[in-house]
Amino acid sequence: MMDTIKIGIIGAGQIGKAHLEEYVNIPGVEVIAICDINLDEAKRVAAKYSVSKVYTDYREMLQQQKLDAIDVCLHNNYHMPVTIAALEAGMHVYCEKPIAGSYADGLKMLETAKACGKLLHIQLAHLFHIETRVAKQLIDAGKLGKLYHARSTGFRRRNRPYIDGYGSAAFTRKETAGGGALYDMGVYHIARMLYLMGNPKVERIVGRTYQEMAMDEERRLRSGFDVEEMAAGLVCLEGGITLDIIESWALQLGGLEGSAIVGSEGGIRLSGAVSDREKHGFSFHTTIADLDMDCTINLERAEWRQRMLSRYPDAYISSQHHWIAALQGQVALLPTADIALNTMLISEGLYYSQQIGREVSAEEVIQASKSTSIVL
Repeated sequence: MMDTIKIGIIGAGQIGKAHLEEYVNIPGVEVIAICDINLDEAKRVAAKYSVSKVYTDYREMLQQQKLDAIDVCLHNNYHMPVTIAALEAGMHVYCEKPIAGSYADGLKMLETAKACGKLLHIQLAHLFHIETRVAKQLIDAGKLGKLYHARSTGFRRRNRPYIDGYGSAAFTRKETAGGGALYDMGVYHIARMLYLMGNPKVERIVGRTYQEMAMDEERRLRSGFDVEEMAAGLVCLEGGITLDIIESWALQLGGLEGSAIVGSEGGIRLSGAVSDREKHGFSFHTTIADLDMDCTINLERAEWRQRMLSRYPDAYISSQHHWIAALQGQVALLPTADIALNTMLISEGLYYSQQIGREVSAEEVIQASKSTSIVL
């Protein structure tokens, strides 16, 4: 059990800054080093957050014996080489989602973590939302009965990275990101549904990806936009469970209902955008005394009660709080790396199904998966 966790951050961009903001609010954490190829930006961020050491080469940073863990805040195809190097240097690793740019790379990360006896945690923020925790509470109590279908949805009307005005062009290229809406947003929604179902084994996948909506041609050329803006698919999981998926960066609709999961005794709908101004709320649906019940839950009260009854009330309020609590020995780390790898299998399966024009088995996807990693 560690008292103060000493962290090194690799990547001083948008994600790195977001992670630093989170660490500020977590007791028992000291960020002592930051690395970025942009030295001026690394120095500026280090000064703002009182980080003592700055590097431009992550290999030099990994030689620091004072670091307990590394936080990888890079684009997807850089995740695997940096994570492997940190694990082999004897450090635990917290990695931004998705786990990597391909299933093959994600699998290597997971296997290396196990071989090195180190923790690997993937940033799956939606697992720590109060909606997810309440849904898990209902499922674990048997209130849904036998689970048999889930729906994973994510919606943006017209909000593609760089093309529509935010983020960098690196989000829009397979070379750096590996994929589009599925890797950027879908990982959160798919991973949450897998978590709620107990992370079942994937059997078969069919899907299609799209890049159909108009975009500014100058920004298209400048960005090298070659990833999907929308994806849809169906996944067959072990135990006769199905999962349907729709994920959009850009889609000409007023919104989509939120994700959902149903069983023989009840169902849950998670909140989701149905327009630019409104949201569906969390709801639980069941039958009591031969009456069909549509139930709302006081999530604020549920969160308060969970915190009041917990020995470690902050251990599940965010991905980073959970990571630090696990490193400090307060709680067992949720299997985020396993869930993230299963999520990658589904995402890559959708791409592979699109590529060859038919349904594919999980085994086919695994055999076809190749490394997309870029060594810095």
